[in-house]
Amino acid sequence: MTSLTIHRVTTLDLAVRRIAWPFAEQRHADIEAHFAEKQRERPKIWNGRILLGRDPVFTDGHFTATYFETNFASFLAWRDWGFPDPAVFNGFGMGALRTSDGAFVMGEMSHHTVNEGRIYFPSGTPDLDDVRDGELDIPGSVVRETAEETGLTVADYRAEPEWHCVVTGHAIAMIQILNLDMPGEEARARIEANLADQHEPELSAIHLVREMSDLTPTMPRFVTAFIAQQFASY
Repeated sequence: MTSLTIHRVTTLDLAVRRIAWPFAEQRHADIEAHFAEKQRERPKIWNGRILLGRDPVFTDGHFTATYFETNFASFLAWRDWGFPDPAVFNGFGMGALRTSDGAFVMGEMSHHTVNEGRIYFPSGTPDLDDVRDGELDIPGSVVRETAEETGLTVADYRAEPEWHCVVTGHAIAMIQILNLDMPGEEARARIEANLADQHEPELSAIHLVREMSDLTPTMPRFVTAFIAQQFASY
């Protein structure tokens, strides 16, 4: 399992800047060829614009970093080729849905995605829709991804103010616990009904994950360890 570090913070200061990425520029042709191969395997993936981070700093309950725009093909090649630019990281928000009876709700990625079979909290690599006044709006990203993947909105949960930043390899998952006012089976039924209405949902299954022992004050250790397993490629 990839080693991990967890930073608990209350503020995120994530500036978005215009930064040239030498890796993407210098290996443009190779990246295009790699993406074409991946599209043959999974025709539904597309080369949209995303945001990656650099210069992460954790101090006194704050997380600061700089983000820059690139395309999904460059990100995918960077990930698949073993992270040739170690200064860059994939930093994204996650909504840890916790039900009233103590279960965490996690989704299994569908076969048409590049993360087929992996089990996550609602999340996604940030894109240009997540930029507000030159800053990356991770709280807004969590709200958007949670709604898109599960159909649950801010009216269904109470977001805790603290962020659990799980650093593992070249990924930083900024996790916010979202407390649902409903038990696990009801939450699963609502999400499954929402998925059934989607033509091509990102998720293929919903899992309720429970643990009755070895708890930290706010999050079971096994959950963060489980996340580290999912990000082992980082």
